[in-house]
Amino acid sequence: MEKMKKMKKPIVFCVVVIVTFVFTGMAFAAEAIKVGHTVSLTGGASMWGQSEANAVDMLVEKLNAEGGILGRPIAIVRYDNRNDAIESVNVARRLAGDKVIAVIGPAQSGNSIATAPILERAEIPMIVTTATNPYVTLDQKTEKVRPYAFRPCFIDPFQGTVAARFAVDRLNAKKAAILYDVGSDYGQWLSKYFEDAFAARGGEVVAKEAFRSEELDYRAQLGKIKELAPDVFFIPTSQKEAALAARQARDLGITAVLLGTDNWGSPDLIDLGGDAVDGAYFVNLADLDDPDIQSFVAEYRERFKGDPVLPNPIMAQDALIMIAEAAKAAGSFDGPKLAEALANLKDVRVTSGVLTVDPADHNPLNKPAVIQKVDVTKKSFVFVEKYQGE
Repeated sequence: MEKMKKMKKPIVFCVVVIVTFVFTGMAFAAEAIKVGHTVSLTGGASMWGQSEANAVDMLVEKLNAEGGILGRPIAIVRYDNRNDAIESVNVARRLAGDKVIAVIGPAQSGNSIATAPILERAEIPMIVTTATNPYVTLDQKTEKVRPYAFRPCFIDPFQGTVAARFAVDRLNAKKAAILYDVGSDYGQWLSKYFEDAFAARGGEVVAKEAFRSEELDYRAQLGKIKELAPDVFFIPTSQKEAALAARQARDLGITAVLLGTDNWGSPDLIDLGGDAVDGAYFVNLADLDDPDIQSFVAEYRERFKGDPVLPNPIMAQDALIMIAEAAKAAGSFDGPKLAEALANLKDVRVTSGVLTVDPADHNPLNKPAVIQKVDVTKKSFVFVEKYQGE
């Protein structure tokens, strides 16, 4: 998943944080095992990153209270990657030097694709959180699976297909328009997946308009879309761009139902879009009202006095559980053995539900997606339904 693009690059020194834990009722004689966490703690994606860090720390305390992993406590080594590909590579090198057994993150597809070769050479498994591009776990040149890259989230082809299925099956859409960022792999690929799936279901994409990254005025593209009167308007962008496009579309008189992707899942969408985004739908990885995660939501609220900013904290906990279960299965923290065990995880209970890894591509099998509806009056995203793979 590509979260909100950086508005400006802050001047930030990357500082490692090794989390210290109080082990209630448990005394550890063994040395702690180090798990890396590469996460956006500053910049435009920080709201997800900070919530992700909170959730990981919360789970580590619980696991350590239960005895850690193979009798050893867990210590998180965390760096701020600032949602930047170059900094993500630097972070990966630091974590390899820190001798972590595995890495949680990054969250964004571009950062994850840049990180994967570094950790692969170091034989350190990487479990990304919300990075949905297929080439996070596949080598784009060879199309072979990356032996040390894994994820607990669905991938973009499924997300694009879900959006198209919902448009046709639930919204009875016959014609669709697309607006996407030509400079974003996320936007380009999701546009293609949606277009292919929409056509396969009998729909027609009547307009496919592009803009360049950081461009904020879409009226020229929207004018062309208005003339073709689509039933749905698919906008696979960040919440900022989606909100601006929605406002401009409504100002021009476009009445199509707005449809988006997991990048929309931020309060900023409502703050920036206002009434223009009311009633819009989008695909996401998790929802606060999902019955499967109510214990996590209650625990997070109790601990941090606020709601988790989903989906990152859920996926980050899933990633840590995957590491713990793989280590138990392997009986080892050795990188190659851990990677082999990760590729063969089956029916593991994680925070989001039950997870099985497909050894062919290191993606989860039948990971569901949720559909959320924007309710501006309540300033919230309303759970509509859950979609499983066909």
